[in-house]
Amino acid sequence: MLSHSLQTIGTSLFFLAILHILITPWFKKYSEKQLKTNNLPTILGHLLSEIELVFGFWAIVFIGCIWVNDGFITSINYLSSRSFTEPLFVFIIMVISATRPILQTVLNAVFWISRTLPLANGVVFYCTALSLLPILGSWITEPAAMTIAALLLSQQLFQQNISTTLKYATLGVLFVNISIGGTFTTFAAPPIVMVAQKWQWDTFFMMTTFAWKATIAIMLNSLIVTMLFYKELCNIKMINTQYTESHKTPIALVLAHILLLVAVVLFAHQPVWLVVIFVVFLILTYVSSKYQQRLMIREGLFVAFFLAGLIVLGEPQRHWLQPILSSSSDNQLFLGGIVLTAFIDNAALTYLASLMDNLSDTARYALVAGAVTGGGLTVIANAPNPAGAAILKQHFHNHTIQPFKLLIAALMPTVIAAMAFYYL
Repeated sequence: MLSHSLQTIGTSLFFLAILHILITPWFKKYSEKQLKTNNLPTILGHLLSEIELVFGFWAIVFIGCIWVNDGFITSINYLSSRSFTEPLFVFIIMVISATRPILQTVLNAVFWISRTLPLANGVVFYCTALSLLPILGSWITEPAAMTIAALLLSQQLFQQNISTTLKYATLGVLFVNISIGGTFTTFAAPPIVMVAQKWQWDTFFMMTTFAWKATIAIMLNSLIVTMLFYKELCNIKMINTQYTESHKTPIALVLAHILLLVAVVLFAHQPVWLVVIFVVFLILTYVSSKYQQRLMIREGLFVAFFLAGLIVLGEPQRHWLQPILSSSSDNQLFLGGIVLTAFIDNAALTYLASLMDNLSDTARYALVAGAVTGGGLTVIANAPNPAGAAILKQHFHNHTIQPFKLLIAALMPTVIAAMAFYYL
């Protein structure tokens, strides 16, 4: 247990981290102005401009505070008491799902759907990517679905000359749809994983309680944004991604990658097995380098570092979050879940809720529904969001996603998701 002073420090650092995220564009501009220099302030400014590194940075500061306040052994014991299996899982699933065999298979499936419908290929691809891939995330997990969707949208849409408005609208719908699209099963969405075992939720419960509502919201969100930007999407030219015969991915290699993804999902809570699977994957990619592309090690590490920072800074928030949750009505929990998850990772929010034994079934539903609904409002709201942001931010001005513009873009799909979960 942390002392009262350390809880206060942890809470202060948590809100400093949130403020830091809001001013990352300033650090980005500073580092670009000093691009020709290579001194320590410039390097530090560049690191502090990366959203994915923010919580990890302040988590290190917090561990340092524990060390100064209670000694080195206490700081080590605190780190040992945290579980970092989820960051490890997200890192591995993100790297494997971003390989060429997986991406090419999904892209071929999307193209096949696009050719079967009597609409412009760019329109069908866009709508399919924003609806099918988030739902697919319930089986390949949200981080994998986010990675695949972001890479495909980057390749087929964002690198073309599209408007900034379309970029932010796409990002807002993608984040919201991914967040609610993982509610078909108990292992795909981090906020569901945190409570499923404790509350004895199974896949049948998720299907009958969450899944059909999420499907309606996902389809509506995708159709509305497609209709709003229909004319611009009609001008999108699908990029030819066909490879020469000698570079086509063998079916056996595709199946091997799919089996590795399945194994990662099955052993999601076994860190030793996750490491073993990842080592096998690295060996496989080495011997099949002819059919591979650059592995997303850097992006995966950044996202894992982000999640690890949240885990370290999450515990000190219990003392102020739990009283709020225990004294709230179902409606307040639902709306509060939407608002709070914009500032606190929704998995951290539901984890804190899982520690409480006096929540009713309706209160549990309200809180989780609110948490997944608000998962697209900010980059930090849902664990897979940093993965999507890391891939797509290169297409935005100054390689930076503006938090306020993302919030505005995500409001419409968030309202639709909230209405689906509240009224249906």
